Formats: sequence, C-alpha cells, structure tokens
Amino acid sequence: MAERRLPTDGESAHTVPKTATVPTGKSRLPRGVNPQSALEPRTAPRRPQGGKATVGSKSKATGDKSPRKGGPVVKVLSGLFTLIVAVSIAVLGGSYYLNGAVNAKGPLAQAKMLTIPLNDGRQRIAERLEKEGVVQDGRTFIAGLYLMQLTSLITGGKPIDLKAGDYEIKSGASIRNVVETLSEGKTVLMRLTVPEGLTSYQIVERLKADQTLSGEIKQIPAEGTLLPETYSVPRGLARAKLIELMQAAQKRVIDQLWAERLQTVPLKTPEEALVLASIIEKETGRNDERDRVASVFTNRLRQKMPLQSDPTILYGLALGKVQWGKPILRSEIRSATAHNTYVIPALPPTPICNPGRAAIEAALKPAETKDLFFVADGKGGHIFAATNREHEANVAKWRQVEREIQARQQPGAMIAPASPTSQAPVQPTTINAGAASRPVAAPSSGPKVISTPQAIQPKQ
Repeated sequence: MAERRLPTDGESAHTVPKTATVPTGKSRLPRGVNPQSALEPRTAPRRPQGGKATVGSKSKATGDKSPRKGGPVVKVLSGLFTLIVAVSIAVLGGSYYLNGAVNAKGPLAQAKMLTIPLNDGRQRIAERLEKEGVVQDGRTFIAGLYLMQLTSLITGGKPIDLKAGDYEIKSGASIRNVVETLSEGKTVLMRLTVPEGLTSYQIVERLKADQTLSGEIKQIPAEGTLLPETYSVPRGLARAKLIELMQAAQKRVIDQLWAERLQTVPLKTPEEALVLASIIEKETGRNDERDRVASVFTNRLRQKMPLQSDPTILYGLALGKVQWGKPILRSEIRSATAHNTYVIPALPPTPICNPGRAAIEAALKPAETKDLFFVADGKGGHIFAATNREHEANVAKWRQVEREIQARQQPGAMIAPASPTSQAPVQPTTINAGAASRPVAAPSSGPKVISTPQAIQPKQ
C-alpha cells in the first residue's frame, strides 16, 4: 500500500501535491485502463450546441423535444386582448377629455330665455343651443348628453331625457348644467289668469284660444266647478290638465269655506253655496260690499222672497253661452226658465258662472243686516235699504243720477220718462274680473218700469 507523506513544518498544506491512493488488490482497475490516467481529473461535459447550457435542459440523445410556438387560437386571443386594452385606453382617455368638456364653463355671457318646442329631438335641440350661443359645439353637446345618459344608466341614476318648455339658461352654464335644466323640466312658469264670473263654456273657449297650451278639452265642465284664479303653469301644459287643476282648486276652497260657514246661513249644501256665490259674483265686483250684497239675498231666502237677480235672466236665456252685455227686454223678465229668479221662488238649480273665493266666502259669511234691497249709487257701488220706503227714496236718487248721465252724453236732448209698456232694455251686467255694480230688480210700487237700473222688489 502506498503511503501519503505529511507536510513538514516548512511546507504548506497547499503546496503538497496530491497523490492518489493506489488501489489494492482488492480493488482492481478494469483491463486496458492506465493507472496514471485514472488519477487525472475528468473533463467537464460538453455544452449543447446553439447557446449556453440551461438548467434542466436535455440533450438530443435523450429524445426530448423543445416546446412549440402558440397556434392560431392563441394568436387570435392575444390580438383580441391587445385590442381590448387599446380600446379601453382610448375610451378612458376620451371620457376624461369629454368629461372636462361637459363641465367646462359655457360661452353664454348673460342669462337667456330659451324655448324648446315639442317633438324636438336631441339633434334639433343641439343645433338650437349652438345657434343661440348656449353651447360652443352641438356635437360636443350630444356626446356629453350620451356620456351623462350612460353614466346614469350604469350607476342606476335618474333617466335623462330632454323636455320641451321655456327655460332660463344662466350665464356660463356648462353642458352639464344645460342637460340638467332641460331634463329636470325646470321650465319658466307662465302666469295664466282666469277672471271671476265667466261661465265654464267661456273659460274653455279662452283656454282653446291660448296658444301656449296644448291638447283638447272634450267636455265642458259643470258650471261653478272651476276656480277663477291666476295659475302658474309651464308652456305646453295640456288644457285638460289645467281644467283638472282648476276643479281641484275649487273643491279645496268650497270644502274649506263650507267648514267655516256661519251656521245661520239658509244654505243646506256646498252646491247651494256655489249657486248663491255665482249670483253674488255677477252682482258686484267690489270687495267692500260683497258680504252686504250677500246679506240681501240670504235675508230674502229666509223670508222666502224671490231673489229677482237680473243676471239669472240672462243665464236662463242662453246658459253657458250667455252674452252678459245683452240688454234685458220686458218680455224676457218673465221668461219661464229654470234659472230666472223673477219666476222661480228660490235658488236656481245650478250656478250661473264660476265664482271666485271672495264671492263664496261672502255667501257663507254674509254681513248681519236687515237689508232686502239695493240699488246703484252712480259711483260704482250700491245703496242698501231694509224697507220699501227707504228703497224708493234710493231709487229716486238713482233716477236723478241717470238723467244727469244721459244729459252729459247727449247735450240738449230731452229725457223722456220710461213707458210702462215700452221694450226699453235694461243695462246688463258686463263681465270682467268681477261683475259691474248694479241693482237687480224693478221698483216695488206701480207698474214695473224697465230702465237702468232696476231694484229688488219684495214679494207682494
């Protein structure tokens, strides 16, 4: 057996040459192997051709093959993914830009009224906005509208639809401000006034003639069911809808005032209150005497005297199509109509017009008087009397006033007394915002004199 020499004190272990241990007889080399070559270090394995050796790589001798490149499906999916990413980036960029344009200050230098007609589409609206200087570019407005609609749909917000109407666009309004204004229907309201004392037919005719309203009215409402008032309504409101508003308003008023009525009034139902209020409405338009006119009629109802109101004659002749300016002839005073209070002993079956709140309140809260008569005073009001004697004196005063008025109108003309059998007309009530002030019947003594005006005659 060979022995290994240990280094001496002067030698380093690093300088000692390594000697291989010679195999003993128990461990023999294969035949043909030089013992010297067995002691030499083995050579490193050769690198594979074509590049650096990689961990886990295998030689061709092993029989393994390298991975193949992706097929057509992989290429299509990769292309689609790339396209989606590109489109997403473009959409995000465009949305960011468009959102800035939607919120940017608009070009309008000062507030402006704008009318959007019915049936205008978004393209027409955009063109109108651009023409009026509300937006810089109509196409940007449409794009912004689509963006807002899409955002509202995704977030579950309120649907955005542009509505027709009259709008006030504020200065510097952005596209978002304009869309919100048009979609929320923030229209400028119009003031529409319906005067007191019109019949339902006359009100419907006025509404038909108003071109700011839309739609048709298929049926004339019942007399007295519409509240004369000033209504704030949007342009284009349906006429039928306005009728519904007026009816609801009248019902609220009559229900409220009926609950607050004086328990002493000789009226049994709210409908009777409307009838009496309609007569009061046609007899006077003065607020300071409406409750006193009401007291005359309620006192007559208590005493079962005919009301003898001239407007009921006119209404009985033509109903809703009545001409309030038509003179009353002697032959018409006793016309047998359902509304003529010279003929019927009590209230007419229906109102003769649509009374306002003040007239309804007067009917339900009349003044506490003993008056049974009133006659015009020549100054737009009336003189009231509790007895026939007082009333005759008041009528004489009015006759004098009447003659003076006629004398001023026709200088030098002689004023002839009225003939008991003449067909001279009575000056009728005219319709405005309230009726003109005048008396309602004929003098009580002697033959019925048809002149201007008449006075209430008590039942003989």
